[in-house]
Parts: sequence; structure tokens; C-alpha cells
Amino acid sequence: MFERKTRRRDRLRAQAFPPSWRAILWRNISYYGRLTPPEREQLQGYIQVFIAEKNFEGCAGLEITEEIKVTIAAYACILLLNRPHDYYPRLQSILVYPDAYPAAVVRIVPGNIAVEGHEMRAGESWRTGAVVLSWNHVLCRPAAVPEGRNVALHEFAHQLDQENGSTDGAPVLRTTSQYATWARVLGGEFETLSKQTAADQPTLIDKYGATEPAEFFAVVTEYFFEKPLQLKQRHPELYEELRRFYRQDPASTDGIESQTRRA
Repeated sequence: MFERKTRRRDRLRAQAFPPSWRAILWRNISYYGRLTPPEREQLQGYIQVFIAEKNFEGCAGLEITEEIKVTIAAYACILLLNRPHDYYPRLQSILVYPDAYPAAVVRIVPGNIAVEGHEMRAGESWRTGAVVLSWNHVLCRPAAVPEGRNVALHEFAHQLDQENGSTDGAPVLRTTSQYATWARVLGGEFETLSKQTAADQPTLIDKYGATEPAEFFAVVTEYFFEKPLQLKQRHPELYEELRRFYRQDPASTDGIESQTRRA
């Protein structure tokens, strides 16, 4: 079974990458221009496997297009570059809404009473095998989306976090010793952000990251890829820990020069 899956994935990665898909990457994925040619080729192969294996479903009347599949798959696969992985083994479906969508929530009000309601969301990651996304937010179209935020990177970071069966801000790491460093660095940064948030102090990292460790990991993943220079300058130890995990260095001079040349 494993060998059959491996052969099938090898065949998918070996297929010619459609020129129309490459045009979508240049148009919608700014990080694509920062990758080296070998990394771009690797990403393209991963996208082909991801699209073949995952089910995309349009919600609220949205028709799933080639652009939607390629764009979302690219963000998902950026988090897998240069690392051993199994293409999000728990993930089966990506549900895509045209814009922010209502999600059922239960709030506890005074008197310990549970009240059902709804809140508008741009994305969710479910441990039961699904990611939910607003297509408009994937494209970062709403003016209200803060700089540095990327809902697709955020939700797929949650999927990485959930691969070990829990959602605690610690994805599967290579060695036992790495968990101690991870806990020290990300735990310390989370506590600092929590204190700054409580004191209403300005922060680089979006204060939503202070909600809980799982949200902190997802938020700093966004900043690692979307605002790498700022994150490296202001949170160097955090940046280094994420660089070790993702095996990428988006703040590198070569990456920035590559993006500039393409632009």
C-alpha cells in the first residue's frame, strides 16, 4: 500500500506543470518569487499531488476553479517545502466560501448559561479532516485584513499542529531535544505577547496570537512568511526556531533579490 502510494505520487510530481497554473502562482503567491528554481520545482510537484489527493468543495454557491485549487494548494505546500511529510495525512477536504461566513458558536454567559449564536469567520481548521477558507480572504482582498496576516498559511499551520492528535502549538518535531527548545522559545514569546496584549502595548505580532499557544504558532507562521525581515529583526530567536522547523529562510537576501528581479 505504501509503495503504491509512493509510486503514484512520484508519477504526479513528474508530470509537466501546466503553464496556466504557473501563471496563477506568479499572480497570487508573492512568496513564489522568493524561492530558488529547485524550490519552485519542488513546490509545483507538491501542488500536483495535493490537488490530486484532496477534495475541494465550494460553499454558498462558490464554483471551485483552477485558480482556487492552485492558490490554496500552494499555500498549503509552502509549509511542506524541504521537510519530510505526508501531505497533511489527516486532511481530506478544503471547504471554500466566497467570503467570510457564519460559524456556529456557543458562549457561556453569567449564570453559567450556554447561549448558541454565530460569528463571522475567514477560516477554520478541523481535526476531523477539513480546512475551511474564505476565498476573498485567501486573496487578502478585504481592507480590514492586517498586514502580515494570511488566513491560508494560518489554517494549514493548524493542520501541522494537529498531526500529532492535539492542538497545542507544538507540531511534530524531528528530535526529542527540539521540543524543549521549542517550548522555551515559543512559550516565552507567547507569554511576552500575552503580557503586552493585556497592557495594550504595541506589538509586531498580531495580538490574536495571545489567545492560546495554538493560535500563537499559526500567527507567527504567517509573519515568518509574510513579514520575515521584521520578524527576524524584532524576534530573532523566534525567527530562528521557525527557520529550523520550516527549513526555509524567507528573510534571506537571495530570496528578496529574487522577488525584486521578478517584479
